[in-house]
Amino acid sequence: MQTIGVLTSGGDAPGMNACIRAVVRAALAHNLRTIGIRRGYQGLVDCDAEYMTSRSVGGVARWGGTILQTARSSEFMTPEGFSKALQTIKQFEIDGLVIIGGDGSLRGAKELHDAGVKCVGIPASIDNDIAYTEMAIGVDTALNTILESIDRIKDTASSHERAFIIEVMGRHSGYLAYAAGVAGGAEMVIGPEKPTSIREILDEIDQAHKRGKPHFIAVVAEGATPKAREICDALNSEENPGYEGRLTVLGHVQRGGSPTVYDRLLATKLGAYAVQALVEGESGVMVGVNAGACTLTPLEKVTSTTRRVEQELIRLQDTIAL
Repeated sequence: MQTIGVLTSGGDAPGMNACIRAVVRAALAHNLRTIGIRRGYQGLVDCDAEYMTSRSVGGVARWGGTILQTARSSEFMTPEGFSKALQTIKQFEIDGLVIIGGDGSLRGAKELHDAGVKCVGIPASIDNDIAYTEMAIGVDTALNTILESIDRIKDTASSHERAFIIEVMGRHSGYLAYAAGVAGGAEMVIGPEKPTSIREILDEIDQAHKRGKPHFIAVVAEGATPKAREICDALNSEENPGYEGRLTVLGHVQRGGSPTVYDRLLATKLGAYAVQALVEGESGVMVGVNAGACTLTPLEKVTSTTRRVEQELIRLQDTIAL
């Protein structure tokens, strides 16, 4: 093995740059060249790549986003696009690929592995919905961003006796909502794992007001039922709602910002381990972290399921939300 490639794909996550840095420098430690592929799988299709050096990644660990940029490529999934991607790999004489991203990115890695390309995946998704790893790159930073927002919103909510419905990311997993809700002392958390009705939600909000709570904070995952906007609209249409309802959609602010210490360490550990795995002949696997140690899991297993929110976390929220 002489040359490895690295790309970031799908939604960006804080810590991706720290991971890229680790891949490049770990490769140098093994006397390998590194090709950085821009804009994820689309860069493979378009042959958009360049050699990376130690200087290329100097100081990037503290930056959010990804210096290689990222994209979602429908063209890569076509026979013509996939053929172009394989041609790029051949042109740059890439012996192995490190692919950093979420579930869709890991499925792409599996497709390349099945086509004979050595691939190791690294989980990076703020939703924390990737199976066979306790944590993905970007989750901790996103949680800290959400928690800071909850703390700030509580200040103004109490001042005006309002109910704030805060929408956070998580189409298929409510991990961000539950973890931030527990840490931030939210009165209610609604995720895809536990659908409820508008009427039940409004009754709970009304009971909180009758108990004299100065505010009400509900954290709602974007994939939850009902939606955050529906809850807020229903609250404000009540005849005597008690609280004024306000909707806050945190949106892409959750993806940005300088990564936390935890995310930088996790990204560095996973990046270096991925290079080591390629050097040792591994392929078609994802590097995860379990019980504090790096583990390898076949991509076939990883992409066939989704990580679920622990029931213990859901029960904890139900227990302490008074």
